[in-house]
Amino acid sequence: MKTAAFFPDGVGIRNFVLGSFLDRAAEFGEVYAFHDIPEQHLDEYKKTENDRVHWKQCIPYRDEPLVRFLRRSLSHAHLYLNDTMAMRYARKMPVRGNKRSRIQTYASRAYGWMSASPHRIGKLLQWHDRAAAKLESVDEYVKLFEEIRPTVLFCSHQRCLEVIPAALAARSMGIPTATFIFSWDNITSKGRIAAPFDHFLVWSNQMRDELLQYYPEVNGENIHVVGTPQFDPYADESLVWSREEFCRQVGADPARPIICYSGGEPGTTPEDQNHVRILMELVSSGRIKGNPQVLLRPAPVTRADERVRYGDVCRDYPELIYSKPRWLQTIPGDWTSVIPSRDDIQLLANLTKHVDLNINVASTMTLDFAIRDKPVVNIGFNTMTPPPFGVPLKDYYYKFEHYRPVVEMGAARFAGTPDELAEHVNAYLDDPSLDRDKRRQFVEFELDLPIGRSSDKITQVLQKISAKN
Repeated sequence: MKTAAFFPDGVGIRNFVLGSFLDRAAEFGEVYAFHDIPEQHLDEYKKTENDRVHWKQCIPYRDEPLVRFLRRSLSHAHLYLNDTMAMRYARKMPVRGNKRSRIQTYASRAYGWMSASPHRIGKLLQWHDRAAAKLESVDEYVKLFEEIRPTVLFCSHQRCLEVIPAALAARSMGIPTATFIFSWDNITSKGRIAAPFDHFLVWSNQMRDELLQYYPEVNGENIHVVGTPQFDPYADESLVWSREEFCRQVGADPARPIICYSGGEPGTTPEDQNHVRILMELVSSGRIKGNPQVLLRPAPVTRADERVRYGDVCRDYPELIYSKPRWLQTIPGDWTSVIPSRDDIQLLANLTKHVDLNINVASTMTLDFAIRDKPVVNIGFNTMTPPPFGVPLKDYYYKFEHYRPVVEMGAARFAGTPDELAEHVNAYLDDPSLDRDKRRQFVEFELDLPIGRSSDKITQVLQKISAKN
C-alpha cells in the first residue's frame, strides 16, 4: 500500500498526525502526508522518525468563478433537499460581503433551490466535477501521483476544498479515494461533502445510516465503521497525570471539586461569557454548594481577542481558572488554520479525567465527558433579548438532529433557568453516578468501536481498499 494522506486542517492533524495513524499506515507501506502546516512549525509535528512517512505541502487550491458557483449551488441544493433543522437555519444565515459577493450568493442559493432533487443534484455534481477537472492543480496532482504512484488517497476531513483537485486527479488515474466523516454533526448540519470520494469511514452504524439517508447515491458496501481517533487519547494511560499534577498544570486546588465550562465559538455560542458569569455568581453566593472551582476552557478556534470576550468576568471573578487550549492559531478566527499541539491533547485527556462535572451549550464536549463517565449539564436559557438566533436557546441547538439523542436518552441534564443550573450541578456533585447508564447508552450509540482502536481499524480498511485497486 502507498497512501496519499491529506490533513488539511487542525482537526485532521489532531486525529491522525498526533495519534498513531501514521505509524500504523507505514506498517503497510509508504505514506505521503500532505498538509498545510507552516514550514517553521513542521518539525513539531514530525513525531515519527519512520522513513516510510514523507511530508509534502498541499498544492494551493485556486478556485475559479464557475467552479465556485457550481460548488455553492450544490451545497444549497443539498440543504434544501435534506431540510434538517440545522440546514434550515443555515439557509437563513444573513448574506454578507460586497455587492458582487452578495449577488453571487443569492444566485447560487436560487440555483440550488431549483436543483433540490436527487436527479438534479446528480447533474449539478457532474457539471461541477467536469469544470473542476480543468483546474491547473488537478494536472499538478496527476504529475505528482505519477511520480509517487499511490494506491489509495485518504482525506481526514470530508468537507475541505483543498482535496478536490487531488480527488479528481486520483479518479482520473483509477486510484481509489476515501474520506473520514470527522464529527458527529457533519452529516445532518453541514454542507455537502466536497469531493467525489469512493469510500467513507464513519464512527458508527448510526452514522452509516445517516450517510445513506442523506447521500442515497453512496454504495453501502463502501461505508466502513471505524470509530474515531478523536477520543483515542482517552485510552492512552501514558498520558495520564495524577490529580495533583493536573491541578498544578492549570492552577487548581486538588482538594476541591472542579467544574469545567467548555466554551464555544463566538458565532455559535455568543452568550458564553454571560453564562460563565451566572455560574460564578451561583458558586460565590453558595447556591452551588461544596466550594467548587470553575475552570473555563474556551473553544480552540477563537478570535485573536477571545480573552477580551471573557475579560470582564475574569476580572470580576479572579478565582475563575482560564485554561486556554494549547493550539497554534496561524490565522486568527479561521478554524481551518488552527493547529493543536501534543501538549493540548495531553491536557484535554487529563481535564476530562480529573474534573468533576462539565457545563456547555450543545458541545461535542458532552460526548468527551460522557466517555469519561463525567456528568454534563447543558445550558438552555438565554441572557440576551432578543435571543441571538431568533428563538429561545432551548428550542435551538437541542432540537438539531445530531443532538436529539443526548436529550432523548437523558445523557445530560438541561438547565432552563439559573436556578435549574444550580439544582443540577448540586445533584451531580453530590452523586456523580446519576444518569450513568444513560451516558453509557449515549456513548455506545455514537461509537461502535472501543476507543483506542480506531487508527488500527482505519489503516486496515485502507489496506483492503488499496488491495482491490
